[in-house]
Amino acid sequence: MCGRYAASRRPEDLTGLFGVEKWEPTETLEPDWNVAPTKEVYAILDRPVKDADDQRPVRQLRTLKWGLVPSWSKTPEGGARMINARAETVHEKPSFRRSFVSRRCILPADGYYEWVTGADERQLEEKGKKKRPRKQPYFVTPADGSVFAMAGLYEFWRDRTLPDDHPQAWWVTCSVITTEAETSPLAVAPAEGPGSLSDIHPRMPLMLTPDRWDDWLDPSRTDVEELKALLAPPPGGLMRAYPVATTVSNVRNNGPELLEELAAPEVSTLF
Repeated sequence: MCGRYAASRRPEDLTGLFGVEKWEPTETLEPDWNVAPTKEVYAILDRPVKDADDQRPVRQLRTLKWGLVPSWSKTPEGGARMINARAETVHEKPSFRRSFVSRRCILPADGYYEWVTGADERQLEEKGKKKRPRKQPYFVTPADGSVFAMAGLYEFWRDRTLPDDHPQAWWVTCSVITTEAETSPLAVAPAEGPGSLSDIHPRMPLMLTPDRWDDWLDPSRTDVEELKALLAPPPGGLMRAYPVATTVSNVRNNGPELLEELAAPEVSTLF
């Protein structure tokens, strides 16, 4: 799954990297090393510019709220639960299938966090004993330092309780597509810890390699089978993972120190 990630790249860097044609500086976000659901996040998407004479799709950098609210939803409350969409079923789930066909985006990140249950707590779980688990967070990021381009979907939702000219009348929300975690060895693995992403968690955000960016963002591509082919996992061995401080587990903590690699995990885990 993807429940937390880091996104510290400047919009100026993202516009150049993704070939963005339109970006509103008023939508600039501060670097965020602890992105949590319901926060505003950067998204790359291809869409005609509203009220423009030329209605061709334009590559845009937009800010969206993380947690997709389907257009048919009566209230936005469910958005916090729809932060992820499974690659295996995204084309058929009512909450995501329309977006999958026509509203796809890329959510740029430095990488994502995932938590592993501590060894002692895991043994208690196996014995059927209940205990609040202590978990060791790991940060997963491309080994070469490149952007982690997560496949995403976005949707528009109209708040019918507000007038048309109200600035919050329309919500634009998004979800991260996830896939099965890689079982191949990490490009760089910690000395003590997981050897593959599947050792950390059975799911991972779907990372799109640059050769798929244009096809994924192209709104003229609507054939479901062709789109499903774009959901194939990237080649193995591109990622590294390392333990970080448990302070990242508190969403109120935020800063580049959250990405600092620990010499050893704070919580003992079994691998």
